[in-house]
Amino acid sequence: MMNFLSILIGILCFCLMAIGLIPFLGLLQWVVMAGSVLGIIFGAISKEKPGLYINVAVLAVAIVRSLAGGGVV
Repeated sequence: MMNFLSILIGILCFCLMAIGLIPFLGLLQWVVMAGSVLGIIFGAISKEKPGLYINVAVLAVAIVRSLAGGGVV
């Protein structure tokens, strides 16, 4: 159940991250980072790890995008 919840959060954060890659919508990446951390927590509790890996990948891309935009834009 925790793995399913982690995957669901990861897919939702991925969709928001894709929208946040558009210029001037970089502030959305902060929401994605918070959601991904929550998904990572649920994925770490689970026995299976696909949800954890999805959230780690989304978090990494969101951090890189946020750093490229100066943290805000």
